[in-house]
Amino acid sequence: MKDGLTKAAARNIFYGGSLFFFILFAALTIHSHWYIVNVSTPEMPDSVALGKHVWEEHNCINCHTILGEGAYFAPEMGNVWTRFGGRDNPEGARAAIAGWMRAQPTGAPGRRQMPYFDINDEEMDALLDFLEWTDAIDTQGWPPHPSG
Repeated sequence: MKDGLTKAAARNIFYGGSLFFFILFAALTIHSHWYIVNVSTPEMPDSVALGKHVWEEHNCINCHTILGEGAYFAPEMGNVWTRFGGRDNPEGARAAIAGWMRAQPTGAPGRRQMPYFDINDEEMDALLDFLEWTDAIDTQGWPPHPSG
């Protein structure tokens, strides 16, 4: 008996290993798709879609990050709803965030300034709905610090 790997055995290991890892890859892909669709992403109402449009129209991502994506010039916005106390007092958080945005720029010396955006009440409500919806996504611990 030979003490080496035969050509047929090597071929069988190659095909068997390839089949095993292809099945594993397909199973993980299906699981990821199922998890993203069914577990981690809440339903998106029309007002949230309008809020995302407002976010994109005013290029908020040029300064802010949302769920880790965007520029790091200004604070993370994926958890701003929680930071403003929206889980305990939703109406208070809505008023605080809207008031803060409408008060910009503050003119405080030595601080980064957010420009003023002329956003009507409907757009502001939609943007707040978008920020609330984003905060409800299970980010599995992101951002690592509450302030983003």
